[in-house]
Amino acid sequence: MASSALLLTGEQVAGIRRRRGFDVSMAVFALLALCLALLVVMPTGWLLWYSVTNDQGQLAFGNWLALVTDPSLRAAMGVTMVIAVSVAALCAVVALPLAFLIARTDVPLRRTIRAAVTASFVTPPFLGAVAWEVLAAPNSGLLNVWARQIFGFGRYQHLFNIFTVSGVTFATACYTFPYVFTLLTNAFERVPTELEDASAVIGANRWRTARDITVPLVLPALLAGMLVAFLQALTLFGTPAILALPAGFNTLTTKLWSLFQYPPQTHLAAAASMPLLLITALVLWGQRRVLGDRSFVVIAGRSGTTRPIALGIWRAPALLFCAFIMLFPVILPYFALFKVAFVHNISEPLAWQNLSLEHVGFALWGISDTQVALKNTMLLGVLTACIVTVVVLVTGYAASRRLVPGHRALPVLAMAPLAIPGIVMGVGLFLVYTHPPLMLYGTIWIVLIAFVTLEMPGGYQQVQAGMSGLHPELEEASRIFGASRLRTLIDITAPLLRSTIVSIWCIVFIGALRELSAAILLANANTQTIAVVIYNLNESGDMGPIAVLGILLMLITFAVVILVNRLPMLGGGR
Repeated sequence: MASSALLLTGEQVAGIRRRRGFDVSMAVFALLALCLALLVVMPTGWLLWYSVTNDQGQLAFGNWLALVTDPSLRAAMGVTMVIAVSVAALCAVVALPLAFLIARTDVPLRRTIRAAVTASFVTPPFLGAVAWEVLAAPNSGLLNVWARQIFGFGRYQHLFNIFTVSGVTFATACYTFPYVFTLLTNAFERVPTELEDASAVIGANRWRTARDITVPLVLPALLAGMLVAFLQALTLFGTPAILALPAGFNTLTTKLWSLFQYPPQTHLAAAASMPLLLITALVLWGQRRVLGDRSFVVIAGRSGTTRPIALGIWRAPALLFCAFIMLFPVILPYFALFKVAFVHNISEPLAWQNLSLEHVGFALWGISDTQVALKNTMLLGVLTACIVTVVVLVTGYAASRRLVPGHRALPVLAMAPLAIPGIVMGVGLFLVYTHPPLMLYGTIWIVLIAFVTLEMPGGYQQVQAGMSGLHPELEEASRIFGASRLRTLIDITAPLLRSTIVSIWCIVFIGALRELSAAILLANANTQTIAVVIYNLNESGDMGPIAVLGILLMLITFAVVILVNRLPMLGGGR
């Protein structure tokens, strides 16, 4: 009977709606949709215009012709494709067995290995490239120094050379494979045990079951992961800039950056951005065609909890394999950074008597750019995370609840930056905001716009997944009692999505701290971030301060993420 007190007559509901008056929420949602459109349309529109015009503003297709006739541009495109395809293949080869061992077997220290993979994901790729420069430079690299000591090689003989196409591929794969690993691990953990049991009943052993049943079921996730790895390698700037440029070859991203050196060739840079933009869009379209319309649902009964496969005598070899894989993205690079940061001379052994804080003092107080860069990095990271979290939450709510006309376009606008590589976005924003009335170049706001735009798709994917699991009943009750759409979002929907909101904030914050490709084009001496400072120091060979700033960047990342997750009203409270 108590529930009948909640029932309202039609006249009461109508009276509540009349008292509600004008709902400002609709204006907010419409304004947000307009801002999303401007964030995407303006940079790409200016890119297209500049690519088909000359310095006098006249239509000219010489820039596009240069993409075919210019040997340096053709070479950069070829190298980029080789690296991207190789990285995708290498990530698949490494991530598939590693994900299977972690998700489906009783290999020891599974949580520790997952944590190590997370550390490699958080590590900025350009910082990993610097670490591998310390480890595998042909003359001074630690691995080559140790090889000379162990095998008696000559002074200029070496086993490893990171300054090659294969070296760039390897360093890129070290910090790209976590994307593939995560998708595969989730897929392995969702494989129904009934099919594996049926395979065992008809006589197949565990390894044949894994080969014939389990692995085929995760192939869609493997394909999706390889496409992600391909796109990451295709659009990456930091690793090629640190390892390819000293070796004398370019990728498309480093070639774009070089076109902005004095004198800047903005029209050619706009045209050279188009292949990256088109390839990225085509790959995403192909992924949607292959995976988007197919659910890959397994027809089976009720699925039980997955049972780990007992490895028996193979547990120790499996653990050694996992540890061997973790050597390359985490153990060796972190050791190299620590050694360079806290030893006076890189050639000295890492011993107590050789430890020094000289590089720490110089990096934090001896470099004039450090203090400003630290403030900019934290400001941009926090602002980007807060803005993206609010925007994707409101956008996801408006789209999923169909609140505004044209709501189907909102997901398209929010996800469109996924097809725009960071370096291309930097070029587009440079072209947009170096003309009146929007003269933002040289300010921190243009960098913030770039970061917000680039991090939007990842945040929107998270909120879309969260919204799909919420039934609108409580929201409808709030509306009946007179709350506006925004009040309903703030009081009802957002608290229910608390863990999703925390996840979005942390992911976007990490992404903003890692971003280099757009910042390198848009930042100046007053607006540069720690990532830009590290890149500039690498050009002058100051490895000690680079290692200190890299470690500091990692500590800031972990500290902020842990703090956010422990806030009572967010991750840690009830």
